[in-house]
Amino acid sequence: MSGYARTAILMAGLTALFAGVGYLLGGQQGMVVAFLVAAGMNVFSWWNSDRMVLRMHHAQPIGPGDDPRLYQLVAGLAARAGLPMPALYLIHEDQPNAFATGRSPERAAVAVTAGLLSMMPEEEVAGVIAHELAHIRNHDTLIMTITASLAGAIGMVAQFGGLFGRRDRNNPLGGIGVLLAIIVAPLVAMLVQMAISRSREYEADRLGAEIAGHPRGLANALQRMEAGRHAIPNESAEANPATAHLFIVNPLSGAGTDSLFSTHPSTENRVRALMEMAGGMPLRQPAGLGRGASHGPWAGPPPRGAAGRPWDRRGRRGPWA
Repeated sequence: MSGYARTAILMAGLTALFAGVGYLLGGQQGMVVAFLVAAGMNVFSWWNSDRMVLRMHHAQPIGPGDDPRLYQLVAGLAARAGLPMPALYLIHEDQPNAFATGRSPERAAVAVTAGLLSMMPEEEVAGVIAHELAHIRNHDTLIMTITASLAGAIGMVAQFGGLFGRRDRNNPLGGIGVLLAIIVAPLVAMLVQMAISRSREYEADRLGAEIAGHPRGLANALQRMEAGRHAIPNESAEANPATAHLFIVNPLSGAGTDSLFSTHPSTENRVRALMEMAGGMPLRQPAGLGRGASHGPWAGPPPRGAAGRPWDRRGRRGPWA
């Protein structure tokens, strides 16, 4: 089953679960109230989620003057993906990682950490950026916003409904229905949300490898980020764990297996899938930093004056500076 079909089924299940919570707590009237709550949360998330997430991680804009080479790399990959140039942001964290956000390709943003730019060669940076552009092209940023809103709404409705459900004569199952809504429904919603996130990561890996030109760079980057995740804490992510599912690799210290309770597939499984893909995929020249590049964007000389980049907080210039 394709990633799109799995996502559609999981989202349909999450919506049905949400309606079921409303019914358990208040019958048909409860379903209507639950729907209105979910609609309000989705509208708010639609307009504000990207700005909220970037603010949570203290992201700062990266313009073409901050690093022309990086900017041209992203522009070339976006053109190959058939997307407008996304806004670029820098997160001042030493852990190598990245995420995309925005309600549409026209309003999309890609945020990368200082650690990613300092530690990775350009081939790997290109793979990571291509993965995030794949999320944008697949509208995953919108899908994950909706699923997060629905999962949050289920928990909120269950908590508030539990205060009054026992006294509601419209409640069809009485106390049993209230317990199911309070305890079981939020847990199931969380599992469905995580399953959707894992499905979208595999799909973005596949499309990202095609955009970059070859799976090798992304596969190497995933391994480097997995090692960095265990060695380097991401303080802004630890302070805002609800945003962990947005990152290309789980930024939180702890588990990383393909389990029910993980927001990401295991890095080992993702790398294996990319290497299997590489076996049947011809090497393609990645999108470059200019029309004259013959060996990809990382073949040309670095721009002059690169030492003043905003992520060089400790005088580090990184492998491609």
